[in-house]
Amino acid sequence: MAEDLGTGAGTGAAAGAGDRVELSEDEWKAKLSPERFAVLREKGTEPAWSGELLHVEGSGMFTCAGCGAALFPSDTKFESGSGWPSFYRALNDGVIEEHPDRSFGMTRTEITCARCGGHLGHVFPDGPAPTGQRYCVNSLSIEYEPAEH
Repeated sequence: MAEDLGTGAGTGAAAGAGDRVELSEDEWKAKLSPERFAVLREKGTEPAWSGELLHVEGSGMFTCAGCGAALFPSDTKFESGSGWPSFYRALNDGVIEEHPDRSFGMTRTEITCARCGGHLGHVFPDGPAPTGQRYCVNSLSIEYEPAEH
């Protein structure tokens, strides 16, 4: 689970996008594993079908692995066949930021955590109803918090 970074917000569902988390590169390196740092801070991508959160069952919340901000409720997750966890909607407007990405000779829309700026993946307009969106997210950029019953 991501830790409270001293911003006054807790982790998970209590962590809001308004409590901006800004750390130096050295602080991020100390906080994150090398694999998570490569994805969240250097815009890397884990290999398809390799992520631990590709298949998750039950009710809960997917949170940013960098800062703990709540990003995607489990009921918005769907099997896209892409090899990465996919969601059709973020928790709320403003928890995800979108940026043009023209790397690798492609035109895509990068998605980042609004709270810490961590790279999550990309969003595509080929998802299911009701939004038609597919938020394609690296497992290394998120954590799963099961709902308490």
